[in-house]
Amino acid sequence: MNINFFDDSSHVPQPRASIRIEQLEAVVQSDRYRVRAEIKVTPFQERPNLILALVDSTGGVVHEMSVIGMMHAQMEFTFHIRGKDDPSGDYRLEVELFYDSRNPPQDRRTLSVIIPTETDA
Repeated sequence: MNINFFDDSSHVPQPRASIRIEQLEAVVQSDRYRVRAEIKVTPFQERPNLILALVDSTGGVVHEMSVIGMMHAQMEFTFHIRGKDDPSGDYRLEVELFYDSRNPPQDRRTLSVIIPTETDA
């Protein structure tokens, strides 16, 4: 008798070399000072690390966070925009996935995020 612990083969934990960022989404919150990032990676046998950064149009890092040893293959994070009177503008959400070294990372994704002006929101 076979016992299946996963609904299908796409949920079977994979070895380190197969782990990738599968999905990256960003949702600007109604206050425009917060951006929720949703990330999904390949189900893993060994826990990977992440570096996430929200970068403004001048290349300045607005908010950065590190996740050492992800616990789940799907996670959400909230980036707070501080020190700006008006957060509207173009941003990039950058994510790097790595194990032992991030030079180079095992996988990298970038997503454009536009925060509208208050009148457009």
